[in-house]
Amino acid sequence: MKKNLFLLGLLVCSMATMAQTEKADKPESWYFKLGGSYFNQTASTEFPVVGGQLPNRDVYAGTLANNKLVSRESVTGSFGQGFRSGITAGYRFSARLGVEMAANYYVSNEKTMSQTTNRLISYNPANGPAATYVSFTAEGEIKAFDLAPAIVMFLGESHGFEPYTKVGIIVPIHGTLDIKTDRQYTTFVGANQVASTDAYSKDVVKPNPTLGFMASLGTSYKLGKHISAFAELEYRNFTVHGKTKETEVYTENGVDKLNTTTNFRVASYSATHTKYVDHLDGSSNNKDYNPTGYDSTKPMNELSSYVGISGLGLTLGLKYSL
Repeated sequence: MKKNLFLLGLLVCSMATMAQTEKADKPESWYFKLGGSYFNQTASTEFPVVGGQLPNRDVYAGTLANNKLVSRESVTGSFGQGFRSGITAGYRFSARLGVEMAANYYVSNEKTMSQTTNRLISYNPANGPAATYVSFTAEGEIKAFDLAPAIVMFLGESHGFEPYTKVGIIVPIHGTLDIKTDRQYTTFVGANQVASTDAYSKDVVKPNPTLGFMASLGTSYKLGKHISAFAELEYRNFTVHGKTKETEVYTENGVDKLNTTTNFRVASYSATHTKYVDHLDGSSNNKDYNPTGYDSTKPMNELSSYVGISGLGLTLGLKYSL
């Protein structure tokens, strides 16, 4: 981040110098842009823990005492791949220097964050005996609204084309990470299947405030006196980390079970609410670290998780100049 801020400051200074030494051949003016973007992720990292599950693809085989982990693969990626739409207001101080303020809405592609196949989770020798296995897949998706102020340096117009560069920051205003998990619970007595439950949950993670960095190279092309088409290649770099998490939906075989206190999977407030912290110790509201002081009526403490939204994208749109 310090390196990015240094580069940003250096570029701002050089742009300001050029603006002072360049004779303006255009009046001060406002302009507005409307565009759509598609981004590809530029960095792939290991996803955070999802509901206590490590970011792995685990495959189990065998029954009861022979139910063993036979393969494991790390799940990596980021939420930097997806679609964005936005509107931008800009003002040119001179032929070379201007500023912009963009308002953007971004929706990432869904990413698998954790997956398990055929893991034994319970065994009741007095009931049959009955053994229950689970398979699940957790998919994450980020939806975010941000503001992006930037400084723009115009490089001069030729044959209707006007290339430019810009640098700025990204200020997320509102956003969530939605984690949708499909689970299949299958119960056997011996070799006979006696029960099957399809469970679905939606967890919503809200982030802490953060800042990101962006840089673009683009060009506009005049279509008329006030209308231009534009294209931009943009790189953005930032990460977010969780503040709270809440289970907003939980169903079993299509039936709402979220507020059913008899359901052992969501029987307490702490099972559906999480407060992220920087460290866990004996004073944390966590069963593993504070078993005697754990309060199920309060949010459970878990370590804060980080996810990346860095990406390289192409934006196409129209520009209207006053």
